[in-house]
Amino acid sequence: MLRFLLNKPYRSAAAAAAGFFAVAAVASSHSAEATVSVSLPPPRHFLSTPAELILGDYRFPSLFSIPLADVGFPLRHSFVDSSVPSATLNKEASGKSEDDSRCCPGCLGRKSIVKAAATAGPAVVNISVAHGIHGLMLGKSIGSGTIIDPDGTILTCAHVVVDFQSTRGVSKGKVGVTLQDGREFEGTVVNADLHSDIAVVKIKSKTPLPVAKLGSSSKLQPGDWVVALGCPLSLQNTITSGIVSCVDRKSSDLGLGGVRREYLQTDCAINEGNSGGPLVNLDGEVVGINVMKVAAADGLSFAVPIDSVVKIIEHFKKRGRVVRPWLGLKMLDLNEMIVAQLKERDDSFPDVSRGVLVSMVTPGSPADHAGFRPGDVVVEFEGKRVEGVKEIIDIMGDKVGQPLKVLVKRTNNKSAMLTVIPEEADTGR
Repeated sequence: MLRFLLNKPYRSAAAAAAGFFAVAAVASSHSAEATVSVSLPPPRHFLSTPAELILGDYRFPSLFSIPLADVGFPLRHSFVDSSVPSATLNKEASGKSEDDSRCCPGCLGRKSIVKAAATAGPAVVNISVAHGIHGLMLGKSIGSGTIIDPDGTILTCAHVVVDFQSTRGVSKGKVGVTLQDGREFEGTVVNADLHSDIAVVKIKSKTPLPVAKLGSSSKLQPGDWVVALGCPLSLQNTITSGIVSCVDRKSSDLGLGGVRREYLQTDCAINEGNSGGPLVNLDGEVVGINVMKVAAADGLSFAVPIDSVVKIIEHFKKRGRVVRPWLGLKMLDLNEMIVAQLKERDDSFPDVSRGVLVSMVTPGSPADHAGFRPGDVVVEFEGKRVEGVKEIIDIMGDKVGQPLKVLVKRTNNKSAMLTVIPEEADTGR
């Protein structure tokens, strides 16, 4: 893993005896207590009538109802809600609930996490990379990956399969891949983007390979349930679950420099070996690739959104690498509250409700040459209205060297149309 600065109380009711037992509670509407009686049935003689035991707030289904003796002990009384249809109580009593379906997409049902893990789990692989110098083996690193295509295409993290520090080498781009069903393959590192920490590994198989379905990270909301799958500490077929804590955690919030990136933040347990494994929704669709956690904190894990990963894969197919345009601007998303605060401080601030504020222009950059100034508010980019930096990045795509038209608003509501020609970003900036 990358390390960057890198019940409710459970009450149990139990009884033990030499044979089957039964408990019955009888409550009076005039009493705060009920009497529970316990007796042992004659050997091999019992009734198979479904019954139900209610203790406090808990309902315990039982398959046996036995005549009771007069040995009892007091408990707080509990009444069955008369508003609940008897048919419902009968189903609960017999242990036959309707099913484990959810009331709506995204809701958590009794088997939701089980089904999500079962859907995506077979496509999750363990990746191991042997490291050495001059033929001397020095060790092995581990990670996870996800098969996303029947041709053997596997998504994983670049830091799992690529040398980041030049002190260890990847053995001729070859990695070990182990499937959940135990099959082992030799994989080849096809593409890797160190900036986004996404890589593609390929394996070849004569038999069918399980494949995970890609979902959409743009549909996620804070509080949505997600499941992380992978091989932490080489413990294969491990799943953890949690919720989405933030859908657009910026790299700058994490102290990570370079070109702007956004992450999904979750509270799923992530450890060494989880890197490259999938983050899936309750439908078992991949919505992110787990990349890192905060070393000194629990419940702070991060994943690359799958929508961003899909664009990276498209770059790989088109150019063999990821091309990122660079303008040389530091920008801030605006909303009505921020605009109101800025106008309180300076009444010459332009009359806008949304847009992107230019807070800094890098000297000698494409933006500097185009005439951008600190304080400009970008309202249109290539003829499209923009409300955030992400929209500008999406519009630019991989348009390096192509002139782009930008409409900005300046103090006292003056407008200016600028033409900027992006350069290819140096991710080490």
